[in-house]
Amino acid sequence: MEAPPGAPNIVIILIDDMGFGAPGAFGGPCHMPTLEWVAAEGLRYNRFHTTAMCSPTRQAMLTGRNHHSVNMGCITNLATDVDGYTSSRPDSAATIAELLRLNGYGTAAFGKMHQTPEWEVNPAGPYDRWPVAEGFEKFYGFLGAETNQWAPGLYDGTTPVEPPDDPDYHLTPDLVNHAIEWVRSQHSMAPHKPFFAYLSFGATHAPHHVPPEWIAKYKGQFDMGWDAARENTLANQKALGLVPPNTELTPRPVGIKAWDELAEDQQRAAAALMEVYAAFAEHTDYHAGLFLDELQSLGVLDNTLVFYIAGDNGASAEGTMIGTSNQMAPTNGVGDTAANILARIDQLGSIEAYNHYPIGWAHAMNCPFQWTKQVASHWGGTRSGMAVRWPAGFGARGEVRAQFHHVIDIAPTILECAGIREPQKVNGIMQMPIEGVSMRYSFDDGSAPDRHITQYFELLGNRGIYHDGWSAVVLHKAPWRDPVSWDDEVWELYDGATDWSQAHDVASLYPGKLTALKKQFDREARQHNVYPLDDRLIERFDPDVAGRPSIMSGRTSLTLYPGMVRLTENTVPNVKNRSHTITADIEAPGGAAANGVIVAHGGQFAGWSLYVKDGVLKYCHNFLGLQWFYVTAAPELSPGRHTVAYRFDIDPEPANQPGKGGWGTLFVDGMEVGRNRIPVTVPVQFSLDETLDVGCDLALPVTSEYPMTHNAFTGKIHSVTIDIGQDATVCVDPPENIWEVVMANQ
Repeated sequence: MEAPPGAPNIVIILIDDMGFGAPGAFGGPCHMPTLEWVAAEGLRYNRFHTTAMCSPTRQAMLTGRNHHSVNMGCITNLATDVDGYTSSRPDSAATIAELLRLNGYGTAAFGKMHQTPEWEVNPAGPYDRWPVAEGFEKFYGFLGAETNQWAPGLYDGTTPVEPPDDPDYHLTPDLVNHAIEWVRSQHSMAPHKPFFAYLSFGATHAPHHVPPEWIAKYKGQFDMGWDAARENTLANQKALGLVPPNTELTPRPVGIKAWDELAEDQQRAAAALMEVYAAFAEHTDYHAGLFLDELQSLGVLDNTLVFYIAGDNGASAEGTMIGTSNQMAPTNGVGDTAANILARIDQLGSIEAYNHYPIGWAHAMNCPFQWTKQVASHWGGTRSGMAVRWPAGFGARGEVRAQFHHVIDIAPTILECAGIREPQKVNGIMQMPIEGVSMRYSFDDGSAPDRHITQYFELLGNRGIYHDGWSAVVLHKAPWRDPVSWDDEVWELYDGATDWSQAHDVASLYPGKLTALKKQFDREARQHNVYPLDDRLIERFDPDVAGRPSIMSGRTSLTLYPGMVRLTENTVPNVKNRSHTITADIEAPGGAAANGVIVAHGGQFAGWSLYVKDGVLKYCHNFLGLQWFYVTAAPELSPGRHTVAYRFDIDPEPANQPGKGGWGTLFVDGMEVGRNRIPVTVPVQFSLDETLDVGCDLALPVTSEYPMTHNAFTGKIHSVTIDIGQDATVCVDPPENIWEVVMANQ
């Protein structure tokens, strides 16, 4: 089927984890000239909203339905078995990519796609929730919440691929280069065919990675601190006409210190981390501009409808109050220190760090609103800056649009602009109605009355309802606080007509209005599968606790084979917080001593590895990039076939304490050849992007004892078995006087 005559090309540029007050186009300190250009050539929307977290926002945007309606009530990592939260998009909610593909568009996605159920991200599939089965004819990027920008885990379609072995490699230009190659091919081979290109950057999600010359541009730019930065940003927003003149800064949430209350070393560390973030934002924007430049050179940009969305949620408060040089540490409940960050200050932004800024900067980047990412109740978590450009479609230039809109409005806007009717059936399946409202009416008329009148919000128990200018909200759980008891929650009420930033709670003045809005939230929640509310976070990382499907469900042992790589954390046995064994059937080479990785999980910032170095069998447990614990065998492996194994015996006490230590023991052909104490272990997650690999250690190495690349085992691996059963043992019991046996065989 051919697209309607004159149908525009569609480009969505989506930035990750960026607050309303971060980019310069919306008054913030991050210089993003491409976004500013799109806004100057088109429109700026100052009341555009997301869901407060990545997977829900992305699924809602691509389907035009509310996130619970399409089972994405939270990120895929936290999916449960309850309707609204399973993370499996129903076939009755086809994506905008599929609708465009069926109507004659070429379609492609580049970058982060965090919608595929995580138990399906494995070599056995199924693949029907991967991007290439959801309407995108081309996909190049990563599946997950985040990835290391210097060493990403990439897929081309459904095939794992490794980035080029280039010391200057960075993911962002790689994504843009692939997007440019694709659009050139489309233009060359089918110039009559419109295209849909979705550039979904991993930036500016942690880790904040960017070349040093970009960081240097921001040296000293954040020494004034987050309080002064908020004041400057609000002044800029007023000067740009983005907020009403009477807009007030909301109070700093309890728990976030004033900048002047920080110790000097804390200020230095915080400013340095923010310099890296701002550089990361500008670097990403620059490369987005290169893609638009290519469309200009091809002569297709004027009839391209460009949505540039500066944030799939508010700025992230997941970096702790101090910030961190390794985000995996706070993910596992271990905080960083200013002294440690300053000791690594020259590494921030580089491949040696996995850095994230402090919560105070997250709050400042959401200026002038309260709260942050994850907090769906308040605008700090949900309001994002967006610019739209389409010279062939509307004549307005450099204007602000103040109509209320939500990310579910993107899909119906695209359909209307492309002249494509909302279908009743897609691929023979009846479709649920699109729940968003087209924004097309606002393109030519800045004074047009709002058409998106009502919108609910919910994430991790944080809830809100917007209706006709009013908003009723309840903060249940901030990222840095324990949740409030459901019975002790306090709803707030804000009048958007007089209070643009939600600075003044008027619940006590209008109790009737609050009651009516709470009832309206309840109706919306029942209609869209929001109930039952679930505020669990860490617990839901475990699929057994969450109740979601798991390819490991009911299995305590898994045998893997050579070539099996890029296995995500929830598709392999969970060795954390329990005794376990890792047994490998290998052949050591003759001649030169064996070297290389037998099996590894995780990477430089947390994980474990079983490997051979100069003929010696070794095990390393990397505790959050803070400590490395080794078990070393003796003697060297002789040439030929061996059964090698590592056994971890966890300490029995204290019971139920995550991250407990224990004893690690190595075996060769059933004989104990090495033993050492491992006093503490990774309790929650090895990595959100690094994987388990057989025969090598992809991306960044668990230990510096072998190189980042060319670390494959030099012998032959027949199989590797991971056993987490209660009676997990190695293949043969060792003799009682093992060291006498070892010495006798020297």
